[in-house]
Amino acid sequence: MAQIQQFLPFILMFVVIYFFMIRPQQKRMKLEKQFEADLKVGDKIVTKSGLHGKIAELAETTIIIETMSGKLKMERSAISMEMSAALNKKA
Repeated sequence: MAQIQQFLPFILMFVVIYFFMIRPQQKRMKLEKQFEADLKVGDKIVTKSGLHGKIAELAETTIIIETMSGKLKMERSAISMEMSAALNKKA
């Protein structure tokens, strides 16, 4: 019983860290993966670096976006879920 009481603060600390840090991060990563999978040609997007464009072509891990200055090839993971959602909300 005394051993359990010694480790109880560590166990509680782990539980708190899990629910306030690890679990929300896993949920966010799952949403981002779903967002990347749901992309389609013609979607207006914003990259994490701030480039605006429209998806011209899709590949398994890359995309080609059409911008005002031409076409650019990028990784799908470079697309910002939040900024793209805000852009499409305005339009």
